[in-house]
Amino acid sequence: MMRKIKAACRNTLKGTLRILSGNGLDPLPIREPLRRYNTKKLRYDFRAALNIALLALPQGMAYAAIAELPIYYGILCSAICAMVSPFFASSRYTILGPTNATAFMVFSFFAAAQGGLTKSPVEYMPLLVMMVGILSIFGAIFKVADLLQYVSRSVLVGYITGAAILILTNQMKHVLGIAQPMSEGASANTFFSIVEKMSSLWQSYQWQPALLGIGTLLLYLILQKKMASLPNFAISLALSAFTGWILKNNVESFTSLSTFNPLHLSSLKPVLPDFNYGDISSLMGVAFAIAFLCSLENTVMSKSLASRSGERTDVNQDMFSVGVSNVATALFAAMPASGSLTRSALNYESQAKTRFSSIFCGLLCIAGFYAMVKLPIVENIPKASLAALVVGIAISLINWKNIRICLRSTSDDALVIITTFMATLLTRLDYAIFIGVALSITLFLRKASKPHLVEYEINDQGSLQEVESKEKRQLPSISIVHVEGDLFFGAADLFLTQIQRTIADDNLKCIILRLKNARHLDATSVLALDELIKDTRKQGVHVLISGATREVYEVLKKSGVLDTLQQGCVRSQGQTNLFMYFRNNPNISTRDALIRAQELIGTKEADIKIFVDSEKT
Repeated sequence: MMRKIKAACRNTLKGTLRILSGNGLDPLPIREPLRRYNTKKLRYDFRAALNIALLALPQGMAYAAIAELPIYYGILCSAICAMVSPFFASSRYTILGPTNATAFMVFSFFAAAQGGLTKSPVEYMPLLVMMVGILSIFGAIFKVADLLQYVSRSVLVGYITGAAILILTNQMKHVLGIAQPMSEGASANTFFSIVEKMSSLWQSYQWQPALLGIGTLLLYLILQKKMASLPNFAISLALSAFTGWILKNNVESFTSLSTFNPLHLSSLKPVLPDFNYGDISSLMGVAFAIAFLCSLENTVMSKSLASRSGERTDVNQDMFSVGVSNVATALFAAMPASGSLTRSALNYESQAKTRFSSIFCGLLCIAGFYAMVKLPIVENIPKASLAALVVGIAISLINWKNIRICLRSTSDDALVIITTFMATLLTRLDYAIFIGVALSITLFLRKASKPHLVEYEINDQGSLQEVESKEKRQLPSISIVHVEGDLFFGAADLFLTQIQRTIADDNLKCIILRLKNARHLDATSVLALDELIKDTRKQGVHVLISGATREVYEVLKKSGVLDTLQQGCVRSQGQTNLFMYFRNNPNISTRDALIRAQELIGTKEADIKIFVDSEKT
């Protein structure tokens, strides 16, 4: 029995490796750096890991607080992902862990769906994060990350800006001491609903947490301005915790100061997600949104680091590492993980030599978690202090330079960033990201699907000139239409409409479609071509195709449109309506098509008009 199980596992592993390698993914890119590792690199990597861990520990707590999950979720997610991702990532500087954008998307979803769910968010998280990981792995296998280049950067800038304002607004309930009243009654999960509910509770505001929170925020901002190289987040949190402990134990008005629950080693116990169709159905939408956001964040982060380090990055390989890391963290303290630009940039600036700095960082985070279990640290951290530091992070996320560039570059970019930003304030964040992406892709397709044909004729001097008016042609005409660019579904109808306008001339008897530079024919464009051929025949106009590439020929043949095109041709006599492109003589196909056109209209004195894309002339 054991032999069969081992054989099944071995075959599964071989099959998985074959699939990954077949899709250009390296199942274990850490192998080569491991062979060349030495003590000199270890010293650099450990020093960098120490710097990152001092940032990752308090940041992990902050992001867990944003998602309103137990703060150890953020710590353990930072540790596990930092240890797992280097085995699969393409970049040596990548540091994975929880991020503010994904954390607030989790909060936004559960806050909005609270009435329709039967379990607490903590019970759903292992399954949600596992789904995010699996979706990311499949996305990497099918090279979905390559498609992210069609999503405008304005989407991410608008989303991050809106999420930053939401994070800032939502964390004010801890600073003002009204977290408990805010959780009662109807849930507030959008910007305006949060502001409205907070305004209605103004009589419950408390000055004690506000004083401590504002002081912590000011300390953090001052340290960031004066000594930016220090781990100021950790320093500010530690000093605030010490101050809060003194006030809570010595000043009567601060005795009710809200702090966090202590940590326990039992939190490291792995938990398998509860797979059931009802929960999977409920979480599928937000899982897709988080997986997409993680991949988008990670791609932007990887390219940003690559531009600084000069290294090449493989976005699909990085997406694969995000997927595996999320699967791993789903088994412990489940929280979505993505590429952290701040931690990855710090890794680069700390002169890390290899990806082992990330592994050391994860081990140091585990050591920090153990220290927090044994020492009375977490239970003395005021929630108002951590919330104030989260506000500081949110403020730093609002990049005015990027916003200004997106607003001023083009009208489409301005529309995308404004729409995405407003969507984050008006609806759930998983909806908002898809609204921004949908608009971005729609605007891209609009630009890519505008074939524009201009008619030219040969003047008396023998050069081309644009026809200014559509006069009746005196001779039977042959029109040559140069089709350049993409003929995918978005361009098909516009292409068909333009050609139908062209054949409206009663004197036009034959139209030659030159498809040498036509790309990406799909079912929609082929159906449009089939409809064009049939309609023109009813009007007594012949359609020929010249300059057809092998790709165009294969699509027409497999779809059956080639048979429609060749109707009426006598094969035994060598007649054809399709003329292939020959690289050695690019114009021979058009010459043969003209001979065939003259044969069809029964004259050798045809008036030949040429249509070209005005943007190509």
